[in-house]
Amino acid sequence: MPTSLKLYIALLAVLSLVTFVLYGTDKARAKRGAWRISERTLLLCSLFGGAIGGLAAMQLFRHKTRHAYFWAINFLALAAHVAVLVYLLI
Repeated sequence: MPTSLKLYIALLAVLSLVTFVLYGTDKARAKRGAWRISERTLLLCSLFGGAIGGLAAMQLFRHKTRHAYFWAINFLALAAHVAVLVYLLI
């Protein structure tokens, strides 16, 4: 497996974990009525590598599931990252 592929997979894993934690934190803060993480931050984290974590968190925490743009951004980001993975495999 090429080093660039290993690095990209590691980057996606870390960013997905960070994004997952951010979505979970935002949900917990929403329940408490506390200061929230902005939707822009959540979406940018998903876009820049955390789409898997974002989608997992949306399902697990039932957070932002009514917002179609969250689904769209996460799935588009996931497709883009899969495309990069395929490119790195070739």
